[in-house]
Amino acid sequence: MIPAIVLAAGKSTRMGRVKANLPINPVEAPINPAEAGSHKETFLTRIVRTLLEAGIDDVVVVLGHEMKEIVPVIRESGLPVRVVENADYDSGQLSSLLAGLRVVDRPGVVAVLVTLVDVPFVSAATVRAVVERYQQTRAPIVRPARGGQHGHPLLVDRSLFDQLRHADPVAGAKGVVRTHATASGEVEINDEGAFADIDTPEDYERALSAFGRGVPGVPKTGGRA
Repeated sequence: MIPAIVLAAGKSTRMGRVKANLPINPVEAPINPAEAGSHKETFLTRIVRTLLEAGIDDVVVVLGHEMKEIVPVIRESGLPVRVVENADYDSGQLSSLLAGLRVVDRPGVVAVLVTLVDVPFVSAATVRAVVERYQQTRAPIVRPARGGQHGHPLLVDRSLFDQLRHADPVAGAKGVVRTHATASGEVEINDEGAFADIDTPEDYERALSAFGRGVPGVPKTGGRA
């Protein structure tokens, strides 16, 4: 079993609004987050649908900041997803990862997929490619790669779970990922969505043009380790 954890607990300070509820419908998608509930798809529901489409049947979303705004949108979507609260989200992203890991880690789980609410446009094909590479190689870290960039989702083998639990909260998971990354775990992907990390209103507008509205051009943003 390979469950997935979606990290969506942060304050979205640079965006200035709750990223999880940002709408991504073509053309008519409003910038006003108050209108998000009236639209079919948000950053978070899009990510969850993508994971489910890729065959991931256990998806956990970790929430924290503005959780009360996000949960109703998830519930209204009807998507089969589990929600976990990270009350300690201010301490950093690693705390959210560990909150998710506590829920998904059980006998039979061989690895976990981790992705960010910042990266809503990754394709189901990319998710499947990451899982397939892991099944072929059992590399401890598997991630999309392109010209030195690394995207999402990130797959972490069970053998590294304890290292994540004991990782430096300031450095987060990056030290574990970089230490155990190998060439066999690099999946060369031609999927702009896997590398489009959306942090600011400008990123959001570019992403709507590139992915939502079908206008030529892609956001010049990179994925995180």
